[in-house]
Amino acid sequence: MGKRDEWIAKYAEDLKTKCGMTPDMDLLTKVTIGCGPSIYNADASTVAGSQPDELETVKNNYLMKKLGLADGPELMAAINDVIEVYGKSERNKYRAVVYYMLCKKFGKESVYS
Repeated sequence: MGKRDEWIAKYAEDLKTKCGMTPDMDLLTKVTIGCGPSIYNADASTVAGSQPDELETVKNNYLMKKLGLADGPELMAAINDVIEVYGKSERNKYRAVVYYMLCKKFGKESVYS
C-alpha cells in the first residue's frame, strides 16, 4: 500500500467514525488526488476550522474555482455545517475529508468523473 492509499484509508476512517458517513471510496480517492501534494504537508493537509481566512480559501479555491459554484452565503454556511459534522474540537480536520463532504453536500460528484 502506497503513502496515498494510507492517507485515503485514514480519511475513510474519519468519515466513518467522526462524521458518521460511509464514504464512496472512488470519489474519496479522486478528491484526494485532486488535493495534490498538499496531503503530504502537515499544515496544508488540514483545514483550520476556526480561522476565517482559511475558510475563505476553501470557499474561493474549492467551492467556487473547482466545483464552479456561485458565491453566496450558502457556501460559507455549508463549510460551517461540514466543520460542525467533523467536530469543532477535532484538531485534524483533513482537507480531503472536508472537500469530500462539501462535494457530496452540493451534489458535485460529476466534477470528478
